[in-house]
Amino acid sequence: MGQPVRSALRKAGLPVRVYCPVGEMLQGISYLVRRLLENTANQSFLRQAFSQKLPRAYLLQNPAKRLQESSVRPRQGPLPNGEQARERNGVPTPWKGAKNQKSVEDAGIGPFIIEPVFDWSRQEHRTRFADALKKVRESFPLQVLLQIGGNRIQTTSRFESSNPDRADETVGVICSAGIREAELAVAAAKSAFPAWRDTPAERRAEYLFKAAALARLQRYELAALQVFEVGKSWSESDADVCEAIDFLEYYGREMLRYGRPHSMGNLPGETSYLKYEPRGVAVIIAPWNFPMAISTGMSSAAIVTGNTVVYKPASQSPVTGYMLNNIFEEAGLPRGVFNYVPGPGSTIGDALTTHPDVALIAFTGSRDVGLHILAKAHESSDRSSFVKNIVLEMGGKNAIIIDSDADLDEAVLYVIQSAFGYQGQKCSACSRLIVDDEIYDRFMERLEEAARSIDIGPVEFPQNFMGAVIEPSARDKVLRYIEIGKEAGYSLFDRKIQQDNGYFVPLSIFTGVDPESRLAQEEIFGPVLSVIRVKNFDEALQVANGTQYALTGGVLSRSPENIRKARASFRTGNLYINRGCTGAIVGRHPFGGFKMSGLGSKAGGPDYLLYFMIARNIVENTVRRGFAPMEEGG
Repeated sequence: MGQPVRSALRKAGLPVRVYCPVGEMLQGISYLVRRLLENTANQSFLRQAFSQKLPRAYLLQNPAKRLQESSVRPRQGPLPNGEQARERNGVPTPWKGAKNQKSVEDAGIGPFIIEPVFDWSRQEHRTRFADALKKVRESFPLQVLLQIGGNRIQTTSRFESSNPDRADETVGVICSAGIREAELAVAAAKSAFPAWRDTPAERRAEYLFKAAALARLQRYELAALQVFEVGKSWSESDADVCEAIDFLEYYGREMLRYGRPHSMGNLPGETSYLKYEPRGVAVIIAPWNFPMAISTGMSSAAIVTGNTVVYKPASQSPVTGYMLNNIFEEAGLPRGVFNYVPGPGSTIGDALTTHPDVALIAFTGSRDVGLHILAKAHESSDRSSFVKNIVLEMGGKNAIIIDSDADLDEAVLYVIQSAFGYQGQKCSACSRLIVDDEIYDRFMERLEEAARSIDIGPVEFPQNFMGAVIEPSARDKVLRYIEIGKEAGYSLFDRKIQQDNGYFVPLSIFTGVDPESRLAQEEIFGPVLSVIRVKNFDEALQVANGTQYALTGGVLSRSPENIRKARASFRTGNLYINRGCTGAIVGRHPFGGFKMSGLGSKAGGPDYLLYFMIARNIVENTVRRGFAPMEEGG
C-alpha cells in the first residue's frame, strides 16, 4: 500500500521501515482488513492522493482553515469592556484571559464549528494548563456574591466549596441565597422580561457569540477551576468548557433560524405567519458533574429565546457557576436578564419552582429531585397566569453490549472510558456491561488487566485517570453498593487507593450479576460496573432494555444484522454503535432520554429551543373592502 510514497521517501534518502503482522491467521486477517478500511476511507490520504488525485495544495492545507474558507464569516460589532463592567460592581478579576488567542472583536459568525479539545501531546497546552492550575489555586478561596438585577448582593449566610481530592482545600466562600433573595431574583427577572422579549433575536444571539469568545479567552482557567472544584481530570475539564462554548455558538445560530416568522400556506387573499416567542421567567437548576457545559446550555437556550433567567447552580460547583455569571456580565447582558442565586435546594428550591411568576423550569439532576420538581411545579396557584413548562433531564442505568464478534481491544478502551471516565459520575456513564457468552472469558481477562493499569489519585496530576467522587455522601453511597454486591455473592475486581484527604472509592467491577438485582437496576453514580453474561444478542437486548431508564446505550459489534436489531429495538435516547456511550457532541449527538431519564428533550439538537418558547400564529385577511382613514399626522 502506498508504494509511490515509499519509493519517494527512499529516493529522498530517508530511512523507511516496512512492517507486516506475523502470527496466527485470524489476527493477521483482522489486521489486513483494518488497514484496507483505513487506507480506502473517504478521508484517507492515500485515497485522496492516488485514487481521487486531488491537488497537492489541497492535500497539504489545514483542514480547519479549509472549512473556515468554505463560507463567509462576517465580523461582529465591538464588545463592551468587560473589565470596566466588573469594576463598576466592585468585583475583583481573579484571572484574565489567556494571551495569544483571537480577541473578542475578531470573532466571526460563520457556520457552526465544534470547539476542538486540547491535544495534550503538544507541550504548549501542557505548560499553559499547568500554569493555569497554579494561577487559579493562588486565587483561592474566591469570595462569591449573589447577582440580582445586575447588583452584587452579600448575605450573612455562607457556605464553602471544597476540592474533593483534597477536602481541606477551600475553593470558594459563597454567599447563600434564602427565600427573600429567591423572590427578589424572580422579581428582577420578571421586570427585565418585557424589554428582553422584544429585543430582536439577532441581537440576543450576538450576546451568546460574545460570551463564547470570552469563554475562549479564559479557557485554560475555566477548565483548571473544575479540576479543583469538582475533581475532573485535565481532559474532562477541557471537554466541559468546549461543550459550553459549543452550546453558546450552536444555540445562537439556531435562534437566527427560529427568529424569522414562518409563512404558513399559500392562499390568495390571506397571510399566515407562525412566530416563536419566549415564555417568561425561567428557573435554571444545574448539576455539578458538568458545571460549565450544562449550566451554559440550559441558560443560553433560555436567554437566546428571550426568557429571563434565575440560575441556581449546584451547591457543589457554585464557583464555576459564578464564572458563567461573570462571562454573561462581561458580554454586556442587560441587568436582570441573568440572575445568580446559589444556595441549598432544600431552602430555595421549592420557592423558585413553585413561584407563580415562573413560567419555565429547566432541570438536570437526579431522578428523585426531578420528579419532585415536576410534581411541585404543576400544583395550581390562583396567582399564576400560565402552566409551567418543564425541561427535565435525569439519570440513567446505561448498558453497553459486547457482541460475540466485537473487536475486543477496541471494546476494552470504550468500556473503560464510558464506565470510569470522571469516576462514573456522568448520567450517560456505562454502569451495566452485557457480554456474549462466546467471548466472555477472553474479554473479561482483558478488561480486568486494563482496569488494573489505571492510575487513581488527585486529578491535578495528569497521569491520574480517575480521582475522587464529589462529596462524602457520594463516597458513602458507592461503598454501600459495593457491600450490596459482596453480600449478593458477585465476584469483585477492585482497584483501591490509599488517600486520607479526599473522597476516593475503589474502581469496582462485579461479574456474574443478576440483571434484576439492585446492583443492575439502581443508579449508583460512581465507578461501579455490573457485568452480565448472556447467551446471545437477543437476550442482550432484552437485558439492556430491562430498566426504568432510557438515556444512553452502546453496542460493539461487527454484525450488520445485530446492528440493525439494535437500531430498531435498543430503546435509549442516545444509542452509540461501535463507540463509547458518553461524550455527546453539540450539533452532532442531540442528547436526552425518556422513561425515567427525562421528558424527551434533546439538548444540543435542532428542536431544543422549542421547549423554551411558545408559538403564535398571526393570520390576516388581505382582501380589503375599503380602507380606514389614517389619523391626521399619522
